Amino acid sequence: MEAACARAADIGVPSVAFTEHADHTAWHVGTGEGLPDDWTRHGVVNGSLVPPPFNAEGYLESIERCRALFPGLRILTGVELGEPHWHRAVVDDLLATGAFTRVLASVHSAAVDTGFVDVGVRFDRLSPHEVYAEYLTEVEHLVTTYDDFEVLAHIDYPLRTWPVSTPLDLGPLEDQLRHVLGLLRDGGKVLEINTRVPLPPTILRWWHDTGGQAVSFASDAHRPELVARGFAAAVALAGATGFRPAADPLDFWVRA
Repeated sequence: MEAACARAADIGVPSVAFTEHADHTAWHVGTGEGLPDDWTRHGVVNGSLVPPPFNAEGYLESIERCRALFPGLRILTGVELGEPHWHRAVVDDLLATGAFTRVLASVHSAAVDTGFVDVGVRFDRLSPHEVYAEYLTEVEHLVTTYDDFEVLAHIDYPLRTWPVSTPLDLGPLEDQLRHVLGLLRDGGKVLEINTRVPLPPTILRWWHDTGGQAVSFASDAHRPELVARGFAAAVALAGATGFRPAADPLDFWVRA
């Protein structure tokens, strides 16, 4: 976290939010063979990869240490809740601490016969458009059954593992995407522009067309050198689509 703050200060980013993952969905991975070490270092139990407990105390201590080291940088607390509609009790306890300024919700998982897997695994069994449609159905369940979040993270998550052999055509998914975006708008939520992969301009245009009020920017920087990656292009896209900085330049961008 200190290295991420140093990177932000070096490149002139005025504010960062550490939206730490709070995941509770165990993924079926078999033996775990072939998975990255940072996924499996906590161990595979009975064929499942179990997320480690969220260390809120250690997280907040790190935030305060970073604030002391970088007084010129605005550092916000935050949390990204993975599938919070599946884990309401433990998530409610976490949020009851009142420790988090930014609360994101996301879907990373898909249900299969053996339990749950990362969405990207579904490309082995379904067509790319079927994978994205299945994902959007679960995002709809999240948005319609859980309200204690402000920002929907990476609505384009399946694009991270979209097969390169299949051209990206969102036309078959337009109605479903517009429907989910409309539900998000009705809930007064913010759409995240996540720069892990470039957000298709079509999705952002549909968000604006459907009346979406605000966007946030996230570099999904799991490594310090990735802080603010792709932000120049993301900011240009948001401006061209009809969003502008809020009165507080460090807040979400809003409809022009």
